Amino acid sequence: MAGHNDGKELAIATARRHFFAGDKIDLQKLAAELGVDRSTLFRWVGNREQLLETVMWSLSEPTFRGALEETTNIGAARIADTTGAFSQALIDAPYFRTFLRREPERALRVLTTKASTLQSGLVSAVEKLVQQELDRGNLQHRMSAHDLAYLITRVAESFIYADLITGEQPDATKAAIAIAALLGDADYTPPDYASSRSS
Repeated sequence: MAGHNDGKELAIATARRHFFAGDKIDLQKLAAELGVDRSTLFRWVGNREQLLETVMWSLSEPTFRGALEETTNIGAARIADTTGAFSQALIDAPYFRTFLRREPERALRVLTTKASTLQSGLVSAVEKLVQQELDRGNLQHRMSAHDLAYLITRVAESFIYADLITGEQPDATKAAIAIAALLGDADYTPPDYASSRSS
């Protein structure tokens, strides 16, 4: 039988594969596929919501990193570019939209609550980015990097999940503009996301 760490990694990888394919994660079926009982699977990955959070962050973290690598801007524009591109990637991801449509209430709970691995991971990633720009002298703000990161994350969430929250269309461009404004750049022009998707 696989050790705890090996079993955990295998369980997460298997769940991620199913989630990416648009399938609903079912712990009973996952345990059977892995050849273990439910209690063993629970020791490895926690309950279903905890597993969903882990799977979502494992997909989202490299997406955020990729968005950061794409921008050549500095300061507020760098942060807005990165967060906007990350937001657009989530909005465009078929597996992500499938999850939101299938389980909207659970999705919002898993993705946007303070205890969520995804939200805490995103706040941490944004905080590092904000702190970098503050340290480099490219950004000045009266709020702390952590508080700014939390607000930036909440702004992004508001536009990524707009269809679930307000019934409006998700809009990464509005997210990027709002984030730039929050950081003091009222003249910011976001990238053309439609163009980048078609290229």
